[in-house]
Amino acid sequence: MNSKTLRNILFALLALGYLFYCQRYIAATSFEIEGKTYYVLFDDAMISMRYAYNLAHGNGLVWNPGERVEGITNPLWTGVMALIHLLPVGLNETGLYIQILGASLLTLNLFLVRKLVEAFSNDLFVMLSAVALTAFYAPLNSFGLLGMEVSMLTLTLTGAVLLAVKSENRFNVWVYVLLAASTLVRFDMAVPYLVFLGILFWTQKENRKAHLVWGLGLLILFLGGQSLARYAYYGEWLPNTYYLKVEGWNMTLRLLRGMYAFVQFAYFHNWVLFLLPLTIFIFRRDWKVTLLFCLLAGQIAYSVYVGGDAWENHGGANRYIVIAMPLYFIGLSWVAVELLKHASISLGLKQQNLTELGWRSVFLVLFAFSLLTFNALLGEWKSIERWNLARRPDYVAGNDRNLQIAISLEKITKPGASVAVVGAGTIPYLLPDRYAIDILGKADPYIAHQNVRTPMGIPDIPNMRPGHMKWDYAYTIGELKPDVIVSLWENTSDEAAPYMGDYDFVAIGPKVKVFLRRGSTNINWELLK
Repeated sequence: MNSKTLRNILFALLALGYLFYCQRYIAATSFEIEGKTYYVLFDDAMISMRYAYNLAHGNGLVWNPGERVEGITNPLWTGVMALIHLLPVGLNETGLYIQILGASLLTLNLFLVRKLVEAFSNDLFVMLSAVALTAFYAPLNSFGLLGMEVSMLTLTLTGAVLLAVKSENRFNVWVYVLLAASTLVRFDMAVPYLVFLGILFWTQKENRKAHLVWGLGLLILFLGGQSLARYAYYGEWLPNTYYLKVEGWNMTLRLLRGMYAFVQFAYFHNWVLFLLPLTIFIFRRDWKVTLLFCLLAGQIAYSVYVGGDAWENHGGANRYIVIAMPLYFIGLSWVAVELLKHASISLGLKQQNLTELGWRSVFLVLFAFSLLTFNALLGEWKSIERWNLARRPDYVAGNDRNLQIAISLEKITKPGASVAVVGAGTIPYLLPDRYAIDILGKADPYIAHQNVRTPMGIPDIPNMRPGHMKWDYAYTIGELKPDVIVSLWENTSDEAAPYMGDYDFVAIGPKVKVFLRRGSTNINWELLK
């Protein structure tokens, strides 16, 4: 059996193993209630799903019909979701098709990871290690298989690197076309775009004019076009989520919070393993290696700049960094093999076969250690149990509760009832004919333009959660007077108390209690007796 055949067989087995894992993961994140199976995505993805539902049903790209607020940052991904809503399936099943799409994109990414590895190294262990670490990295699967645009962005970034590397020193406009299109998926894909532009412009001296004309031209065209379209449709130059997450708090604190999130990620990732790929410059110094390094560094820098993400308390790479993790795993696997090879040569052992067997055995131990370490999020063994599906995967408990609330509210409220939520995804999506009120402001420009309300001191940095730090109960409850308040934000009940006089905390289902406004005509009170 030649080496090429062996490589193909082992990679195929790895890809099939990953597809089997995806099938088990999707089953483990679904819910069986009253004879129906519900496929619930990450709550932020469910926000996009509500926008997609309204778009597919002729209401426009909006959260509430008639209100133009851009509470999403992924218009192209939301457009794909809208196409799913044209299928003759119920709201309980639409999430399944998004999960299948995510699994397909992540699987295709494994093929690109393999091709990219082989552009740097012919070693079988490097390829298998990089593919396996990418395939079974918990944060990538949590975001990608629960409906976030991460799956598409990861595939796009890996594909763009492969295009650039395969082009050698020739100018390839398709690198810029692909990256420009990715800014339609997320506006902040401009960050890796600029990294590509900077590296290629600097290293391909004979093509600098082409890089400036096409690189800057396409970036300006796509970002400018989006901005004009956004202003024409929503009346804002930037998404509502930008104002929510970036404005209204001190930049120094934001950067410190972003740095704290990064240090926590690197620490639990294991500092030695995290820094190990930097030694790759010992063995090779060219623009291709520099590109890999700078793309990861760019995503880390961007994460720090925006203050990190809201879910660092779950551990692992956040949504900004995770799309570059396949590049990290390629570098780690490659440099580990090179270091072990050189170490075995330095020892001066004479029996080549035994020497190779020895360092490859060490590599396998290092691989197994890395796989467990990267997935032991925050150093907890429970994360390993979630990763291997011995426990319910991450984020599923919250999805379960939101689903139970949505089903109960569908029964006890009438169409047109107003429902105030903290989690703006699952509950509003499953109640498309109810008016949704976002307490934390993703779909509410009034809240988004406020200053942050959480304590803002150095000791408070670990508790800061971008996008979850603004609220105004005088407005949300006192003025809007929702028929239902699903819950209040964490540790704010005292602040809300002056406006809760008209509300009773009522059980509406098994282990489900919400605040109902007394006397509301939009509630089926008879069902609560």
